[in-house]
Amino acid sequence: MLALLQSPTETIQNSIENYYDEFLKILPRVALAILVIILGVLLAQVLTNFYKKQFQKKSEDPLMSRFLAQAVKIVLIIIAIMLALRIAGLDGIATGLLTAVGGGAIILGFAFQDIGKNFLAGVILAFNRPFNINDTIKVDDIFGKVKALSFRYSHIKTFDGRDIYIPNSDVLTKPVENYTADGFYRVDFTVGIGYEDDIEAAKNVIQVILDSNKEIIRDEFHENFVIEDELAASTVNLKVYFWVDTVDYRRASRVLRGLVIKEVKEALAAKDFNLPSDVIELKLYKNTPEIPFRMSKEVKKELPKKEN
Repeated sequence: MLALLQSPTETIQNSIENYYDEFLKILPRVALAILVIILGVLLAQVLTNFYKKQFQKKSEDPLMSRFLAQAVKIVLIIIAIMLALRIAGLDGIATGLLTAVGGGAIILGFAFQDIGKNFLAGVILAFNRPFNINDTIKVDDIFGKVKALSFRYSHIKTFDGRDIYIPNSDVLTKPVENYTADGFYRVDFTVGIGYEDDIEAAKNVIQVILDSNKEIIRDEFHENFVIEDELAASTVNLKVYFWVDTVDYRRASRVLRGLVIKEVKEALAAKDFNLPSDVIELKLYKNTPEIPFRMSKEVKKELPKKEN
């Protein structure tokens, strides 16, 4: 009856006063809940950093330590938020939030299929992957060193300085070539000698270079050798194979390869082996214009003089 006798203004005023009184009652709990969230986030960061350092000291897998540290941080923050809601007396909101998250996950799963797919692929790669930090890999046409693994992508640093972030789903579903998994990689190149040269002698010269180079790997499982590869138009091509240590892939596969090529070329030239270039044949037909060329003075002297 009293509510019916009150004017609308008085009713609104009383409602505001009641809500204000209730707010003052729960204000300490709300402040405590906010404090719990702040402390929870700070504690999660401290524990994550501590865990990461300890794990990296004992583990040889930096990618795994970083990935697990991120997961631990997220779990601790979620626990802090749920605990804060309970302290604030918002158990119903916490329960509803969990229900909403469960239902929303299904909806968001369809809306953000790529994100969810990359996240799950990241979890799988964290525990079972074909590479480690600083491994040289090739995924599709992307070639470089592994720098980091996150929940959504893998960070690859190419040898020309580009930073490429490959979605984890691509890393998981496409072939991954790891050039440094066991630390060994076989390099090869081709060298051509003349048809008139002694093939076995040329192979021996190259083999001595391979056997004397201290940076080339040689053991019972890794053999370095030279074989006949092709009878080309103007050369007999020899294929040179040798193994290198891929701790520094660029140094082993590029710099060392160039040094060996240079040494082989100089050694063959010193032994008077011919290193002929490709023979080019020019054919002049009736409707082809004349091709001008110069003749050296020595050749001109050797040519027979025309009679008057």
